[in-house]
Amino acid sequence: MSFQDKSLQCSDCGRQFTFSAGEQEFYSSRGLQNEPKRCPQCRRARKAQRSGSGGYGGGYGSGRGGNRGGGRQGRY
Repeated sequence: MSFQDKSLQCSDCGRQFTFSAGEQEFYSSRGLQNEPKRCPQCRRARKAQRSGSGGYGGGYGSGRGGNRGGGRQGRY
């Protein structure tokens, strides 16, 4: 499949950014079907905001120091 650079508009800041042929090839190779909604600057800002606030609400081991055993620390 042949890819060509595309001009897209960022959903956060409204600026135009280029979705390069190389990026499209990368997305396709990973099975990603949707084009990016945010420009690289807004993607970085959003990623930094998520990682600074604890991500998606904690995930595994939240509040347990990584123990996934339901609080059974030290019992063998």
